[in-house]
Amino acid sequence: MIDQYELDPVRRKKTIRSLVGYAKQVKRSIFLGLLLLFLAVGAELAGPYIAKIIIDDHIVAIERDWVQVESGGSVTFDGNSYEKEPRLDGEPIVRPVSIVQTAEGYYLVPDAVMSGGIREVDGGVLTITRSEETATYENIVPLSSADVFQFYETDLRAVLTLSALYIVLLLIAAGLNWGQQMLLQRSAHTIVKTMRLDVMRHLQTIPVRYFDQTPIGKIVSRVTNDTETIRDLYLGVLARVFQSVVMMIGVLIAMFFLDVRLGLVSLIIIPVVIVWIKLFQRLSTRNNFRVRALVADMNAQLNESIQTMPIIQSYVKEDLVYDEFNEKNSDNFQTRRKLLKLDALMSHNLVNFFRNMALALLIWVVGAQTLGTGSVLTLGILYAYIDYVSRIFEPVTQIMNQLSPLQQALVSADRMFQLLDEEGEDVSMERIPRFKGEVEFKDVSFSYEAGKPVLQHIDIHASPGETIALVGHTGSGKSSIMNLLMRFYDPSEGTLNIDGMDVTKLPTQAVRDHLGIVLQDPFLFTGSIKTNVTLGDETISDERIWQALTAVGADRFVKQLPQGLDEPVIERGASLSSGERQLISFARALVFDPAILVLDEATASVDSETEALIQEALKTLTKGRTTFVIAHRLSTIREADQILVLDHGHIIERGNHQSLIAFGGVYARMHELQSKQQAIS
Repeated sequence: MIDQYELDPVRRKKTIRSLVGYAKQVKRSIFLGLLLLFLAVGAELAGPYIAKIIIDDHIVAIERDWVQVESGGSVTFDGNSYEKEPRLDGEPIVRPVSIVQTAEGYYLVPDAVMSGGIREVDGGVLTITRSEETATYENIVPLSSADVFQFYETDLRAVLTLSALYIVLLLIAAGLNWGQQMLLQRSAHTIVKTMRLDVMRHLQTIPVRYFDQTPIGKIVSRVTNDTETIRDLYLGVLARVFQSVVMMIGVLIAMFFLDVRLGLVSLIIIPVVIVWIKLFQRLSTRNNFRVRALVADMNAQLNESIQTMPIIQSYVKEDLVYDEFNEKNSDNFQTRRKLLKLDALMSHNLVNFFRNMALALLIWVVGAQTLGTGSVLTLGILYAYIDYVSRIFEPVTQIMNQLSPLQQALVSADRMFQLLDEEGEDVSMERIPRFKGEVEFKDVSFSYEAGKPVLQHIDIHASPGETIALVGHTGSGKSSIMNLLMRFYDPSEGTLNIDGMDVTKLPTQAVRDHLGIVLQDPFLFTGSIKTNVTLGDETISDERIWQALTAVGADRFVKQLPQGLDEPVIERGASLSSGERQLISFARALVFDPAILVLDEATASVDSETEALIQEALKTLTKGRTTFVIAHRLSTIREADQILVLDHGHIIERGNHQSLIAFGGVYARMHELQSKQQAIS
């Protein structure tokens, strides 16, 4: 069943607040990175403005603003002194002059000329035609290349200086960008590292019922895949979005510096981008959530398939499993395909369209007037504006490209925070003295789901050192009693006391400190024999380990292993037989010297010879410990102090082996049936 997600603004805000909360843990690095980002953007955006100065003040300006002065000008030509008007410092002006470029070359005109238009020289007379206007200028003087260079020499030095400044700013921007990327990336890795540790720590506090009801693959997906997506959110998405937003703000500010009218016109981009993002978000959110849900479902099925591969192959169900996985995989493919089409429509194509439309509009409305009349904008401003228009659509493209990853990251964050919101139990460091071992169930009832009781009015009293055996058909409630005793669940009604103390009022970890458990399906961790017995507790000596192994009869095969206690154990102990794995789990329980020992059908997976060894060892091991045994093999519980027969959550018979056989009830019939089966075999 694929997870469904309803678009809940409240939950989205909560998710965003949680993400911001994690970001606050590294706020100094983030703020410093953003500061460097602002500086880098400022350095980059200075480039077009410097180009505007070069064009307007030093390239195009050679044709305007020249005057003849009495003396002290920067240029001497034909016995006269000339200076650019902006550089005048109180020198008396003789007359304005102009330097004009035509198809025939450069000319010095002893007058201020009309800007723009078509220029022609005929017989020492310059004619300029602009639309319906015509102006003529006489007494023009042709200029050689050396003369032109003399007039342009000061501007050339300025151009070289400003170009060098531009290069320096680019280098500074590159260094600042490197610094901000390092800071933001380090912050992202730190956040995700903390997040994963929080998830792992919280997982260990969540009650067992959550893991009973949730596929393992989905949990693994949330801890690995979802946190990886969140890492990309901090590492790439937010960094690029921040950079793009800062770039857009910087470009808009730069446009206002160029020309207020251009800045006001450019503000139209802001509502366009906001509407654009809202539309994309509405179209993509549901598909993004479906993608994450499908990935989790595929992980869950893959995990289940790997664990049950022997069953699948034994019953030749490979095609069925493949078809189920293929259906989810195909659904994932189609959903991603929809997102790809939406990305293609809403990102590059639309951005390029808007950018080209903006440039075309600029050239048509502004450029034509500028080039035709020279009265609207200077050529430098026009160049810088075109540059800024191109630059402002780059961050828009970046933002649009990050919308889909942003949605996916929010989905992953929502799923992960749902896991963190699962109610857990605080890990208490409080410890209590070792139990004596008196266990009492007082009128205990329990249900996994409301209205479906699995235990009803259970009364059990076990004195210290007694062995209590639980028997009954599958579903009778035996394992549920063990779950209550181990504090995996708490009673729905009634009380469970150990040494007269209500266990629900004690810290869970403090109770489990004095309990040991051996399950029917023993689980071994990747590591060694030693680490599987001690579970990494370095205070347990090798001598104590060997004592536990010897007590359960496991020493006979451990001594034969090439590396003994250090023999590697692969995942789930696949290199050992089921009987050997069970003996290791017995040793694990006993090495911690529990006051109460729980054996959940612990001999069901061992052969008759191993069972005989365990039974012999248990006579010594259970001495002084209260032991609860779930057993299908009634031969293993003959010596139990109490045998409780359960049926549909009720205790229907109780007594020792002899009394129950004499009673001739359910237990006696079960014993008779098993005796006949053993005789036949």
